[in-house]
Amino acid sequence: MSHFNYTDSPYSIREDIREAHRFFWSRLGAPGCWWNGAQRLAIAAEVRLATNCTFCAERKSALSPYTLAGEHDHGSGLSPAAIDAVHRIVTDQDRITQSYVDRNVDQGLSKEAYVELAGVVVSLFSIDEFHRALGLALEPLPQPSSGKASLYRPSQAVSGTGFVPMLPPDGATGSEADLWPNGRTANVLRALSLVPDALRDWMKLSSAQYLSMQGMANFDRQEGRAINRMQMELIAGRVSSVNECFY
Repeated sequence: MSHFNYTDSPYSIREDIREAHRFFWSRLGAPGCWWNGAQRLAIAAEVRLATNCTFCAERKSALSPYTLAGEHDHGSGLSPAAIDAVHRIVTDQDRITQSYVDRNVDQGLSKEAYVELAGVVVSLFSIDEFHRALGLALEPLPQPSSGKASLYRPSQAVSGTGFVPMLPPDGATGSEADLWPNGRTANVLRALSLVPDALRDWMKLSSAQYLSMQGMANFDRQEGRAINRMQMELIAGRVSSVNECFY
């Protein structure tokens, strides 16, 4: 199947967006660092179930999301802790706490696996939202590839800033030397750096759908974009406000 042709789109869609979507789809069903291909696709399927999950809607309206008991509308292939993590990230991310992430470890969801899961969730959800915004059908999920997760963890990751370990600002060295474009970083990048491939996947997608890290320094019109930087930031700020984004 040829993915992301967008022949049914009422709008012209830039080729770099098509290419970024195809790239992530090629990565989605492949083994990652802490999940195999089938498990990564199970995470993707949960993202789509979470958007209409009855229990998520009930918990979102609760005063505390940690006092309400119930069961998610869910698929198969993931542990209860992983299913809950996907649903929380999609529907109630601003109330995720350090203690919640730590409890997941006790339930078998390591911080490394949680970070890769979060990377799949935010990337898949952003592509799906792109489709919804244009009135397009969601792209069918790819087939899984065989193989095991690599279990790779960068040795320079440290704790202390967020809920999970991250690379320090001077930690983009060795195999991770490509992670800080122009030698600069920010916490929004470091958040996924415990699983470097998750960060690479997100950066490629973000560069097409929003701005590359290099493009952040360009406050005029980006090449190939229909609107200028000020208009882009106005839209980004509004979307972030509606989504209650921390930043």
